[in-house]
Amino acid sequence: MAARDDVFTASGTESAPVPISAAAERVGGTARMLRYREALGLLPRTQDPPTGRGHRHRRFTEEDLRTIEVGLELEREFDIPPAALSFALRVLAEPEVLARVRAHGERLGRLTAAPTRALDFEKEKAMRLLRTRRPVPPSASNVPKTP
Repeated sequence: MAARDDVFTASGTESAPVPISAAAERVGGTARMLRYREALGLLPRTQDPPTGRGHRHRRFTEEDLRTIEVGLELEREFDIPPAALSFALRVLAEPEVLARVRAHGERLGRLTAAPTRALDFEKEKAMRLLRTRRPVPPSASNVPKTP
């Protein structure tokens, strides 16, 4: 399915995607700021095919602009730089990173240990029992007991 180059605005009329300079003006920043945020992974991915001589000239839809504005609002509301928002998204997307950050927070005392689930407890108990049990030698189990 081909990507559409146009979107509907809030008024229901179609609006063509805008170049980076116009997008930057709309969100109150610069083209450089948008390129920086794109490098951090804070802009929606584009499905646009390359234009010109193999260069991709990014164009922004209304939905892209709304997504950028939401990110900017988060940065302002929580007083964080774009890199912090980018890392927060990475933590949410990558379970290994989440586990390492959680463990660090627990060591610092800022987070409490995650609750152990009942199945985890039972699994750990079974593993402990398997490690402590010594196997019975086959010759000892086949010897009949004398009264």
